Amino acid sequence: MTTEITKTAHAEIAELIVSALNLEIAPETVAPDDPLFGDGLGLDSIDALELAMEISRRYGIEIEADNPETPKIFASLRALTEFIDKHRRK
Repeated sequence: MTTEITKTAHAEIAELIVSALNLEIAPETVAPDDPLFGDGLGLDSIDALELAMEISRRYGIEIEADNPETPKIFASLRALTEFIDKHRRK
């Protein structure tokens, strides 16, 4: 059961990334452990800002740019999903 919840959560956050950033890829192609920046999806700091704003709007979670944990939060779909799941208003 936990695996299915994780797959659902990953799918939800992958859809958020693709739609918020208007990426021309299918959300299901975003692998949980692929990097979001650099060689992964190739996102940049502007994308991170837009994504943080969408996460704040949708889930009520603030991700501060100067937080030393921010690079870890945006490291991969899995890291971002776990962060959102841990901090979202339920």
